[in-house]
Amino acid sequence: MNLVEKIDLPNNLILQVWDKSRAIASDTTKVELRIVIDVAVKKEYFSDPAYFQQIVAVFGQEISYEYTKERTFVDTRNGGKVFNELLDDFRKDSLPYISRTDFPARFAMSKLRDIRQHPYKYRDRA
Repeated sequence: MNLVEKIDLPNNLILQVWDKSRAIASDTTKVELRIVIDVAVKKEYFSDPAYFQQIVAVFGQEISYEYTKERTFVDTRNGGKVFNELLDDFRKDSLPYISRTDFPARFAMSKLRDIRQHPYKYRDRA
């Protein structure tokens, strides 16, 4: 796994671009793009302090946004080109939303919703 790039976003988050590509056979590669953004959990994101406590109990002071896109059975000679296409698609489609100033709060709220709707997934974390 290679760190390809770090991007400072306008909302003060740092986006990490990782290349997790690996050879499948001598002439074939699995191309995998992974995006990671660590988002600090802040009290002001929540209307109720209990919500903040619930998020921190499950995830800690930081939650990670992760995005993965992959293509399998790519000719090894085209691996770099395919990786760049995946990254360009992410930049075009997702980067504007992730760069918004309200993204960290919305992301934290989405994690709270998931905890509340699917508590069984988190019962051994809290």
